[in-house]
Amino acid sequence: MAAELHVELVAADRNVWSGGATLVIARTTSGDIGVMPGHQPLLGVLESGPVTIRTSDGGTVVAAVHGGFLSFADNKLSLLAEIAELADEIDTQRAERALERAKAESDAAAERRAEIRLRAVAAR
Repeated sequence: MAAELHVELVAADRNVWSGGATLVIARTTSGDIGVMPGHQPLLGVLESGPVTIRTSDGGTVVAAVHGGFLSFADNKLSLLAEIAELADEIDTQRAERALERAKAESDAAAERRAEIRLRAVAAR
């Protein structure tokens, strides 16, 4: 069995995903980061964006994450997000409507959230 790390993706309201992974890619305030088993311990601030998890069984999990924190130590990665949803849970048509509405209302924050949701769907 290849080396793996344990990942917990948690939103303020629920545990979004938990399991073994070989690689996690997330965006932090310092830039994009890839975390693999044996990575140096780290603590970072998550930027809004897609998080990609390469699971131990060869699959891929993608989530739209909107802010939060990332912590890695002892091959355990915790992603504590303000808002997070799996790409498989995102209603693409609803996200597209939200994007159109946000643009019409000049709501930059809502526009960014909708764009990230759509990027997560496209990445899965």
